[in-house]
Parts: sequence; structure tokens; C-alpha cells
Amino acid sequence: MADAFQPPDLPGQQGISLDVLSQAYAEALSGQVSASSEEVADDVPPAGRSTGQEDEIFDGLPIPADGAAGVDRSAIDDPVGVSPTTVLETMLFVGSMDNQPLEPARAAGLMRGVTPGDVVGMVEALNAKYASNGCPYKIVHEGAGYRMTLRRAFYPLRNKFYGRVREARLSRAAIDTLAIVAYRQPLTGDQVSQLRGTPSGHLLTQLVRRQLLKVERPKGTRTMVYRTSPRFLELFGLESLGELPDSD
Repeated sequence: MADAFQPPDLPGQQGISLDVLSQAYAEALSGQVSASSEEVADDVPPAGRSTGQEDEIFDGLPIPADGAAGVDRSAIDDPVGVSPTTVLETMLFVGSMDNQPLEPARAAGLMRGVTPGDVVGMVEALNAKYASNGCPYKIVHEGAGYRMTLRRAFYPLRNKFYGRVREARLSRAAIDTLAIVAYRQPLTGDQVSQLRGTPSGHLLTQLVRRQLLKVERPKGTRTMVYRTSPRFLELFGLESLGELPDSD
């Protein structure tokens, strides 16, 4: 394994003090800020008073007048335009902290005047733009939301960029257990054991540890059920469970 990269020592390299950095930043901004102190004061709410818009990313952005199908194409074509579409694209690009798909209701709730239906239309417009421009990425529907992902043709390049990954083989029993859950989910541990005809708790634990399965607890119950995870789809090159081969 190659040694970790070490940046070269630059001659005369010295630390920059906070005062020097602050002065340089102030000089860079000089002449660009024209708002007076009174104007700034009008835009800032008094301390302790909420505007009621803390959860909204943008207010007053142009919203399509005719719903999801009427997305403003000019906002998409402008590479620096700030619009609901570019805000949505930013959300998908950054992703969520828990690595969950972005649901339309969640995205719409962060933008004033945008409905979940508008989000669906914006996703379609963005994907049309990506396809026409030959972009190596696209937005896919996953579960109840959306995720930005690399197109399958670029998977080899991604794998090369990440380097060789240690492979771990699944046993025949593990593959059988994974297939049972994939085609019949959600299933409890007892149901999986019954379908296989043998106790399967240890196999389910291994598959959860490898992030191929996930455990959920439906509301109002104490029973744990198993489902396939996003990593399962990625590992088998699937965009959704609908692409699973038909079983006889």
C-alpha cells in the first residue's frame, strides 16, 4: 500500500495570523458592500424575535405557475441562477446526513411556495438536462424519495478511482437468505427461518452487519422486520427492486 500523501514543504512557508487574514478579507470586500447600516438593520429582525422562516431555504423564488409540468426551463439553463430547481439540485448533490433519499415533501417543506408535485417535475427536468448534456450522473427514485447517483457506465471508473476494494464472498446459505428477503420483504426472522426450513438468525445478523439488509420496526408493533438496503441495490447493479429478475 502506498504511503499517505505528504504535502511538500514550501520555502519560507509561515502561518498567517488571524489579524492579517481578517484585514485581507475586509480589503477584498471593500467597495462591494453598498448597503448602509440602516438598510441592513431593516433586513435583520430584532434579537429574540423569529421571522417564522427559519426552516425555509429561500423565500420569493420564482415558482412554476402551472404546477409540476411547468418548470421554468430558463432557471435550469442558467448555470448560476438561484431557483427552486437549483436549490433542489443542491440538496440532492449534498445529500442527507443519514444517507437517506430526499423525499419530495421534505424538499418542498424547505422552499416556500413549492409543492411535492413541483419537486417531481423539477427532477424530471433535471434528468432531461443531464441526459441532453451527457452528464455522468442522474437522479433516481429510491424508496419514497430521490438520490443523485452515477450512471452505471461510469461504475468502473469510480471503482478505479477508489482503488481495489477487498472482496468478501457470500456463502450459498447467505445468498439464499438474501434472495428470500429481497423477493418477499418485509419479513420477520421467524418467517425467513420458516421459508428456509432452518434457523437463519445468524445469517440475518451477518447480512445486516454487511449493510445488505436493514432492520425496521413498523409503527405500533414490537416485531422487527428485514428489508434490503440501498447497498444491496448498488452491489447487484439495480436501480430499484423492480429490476429484480422474475422468479418462476
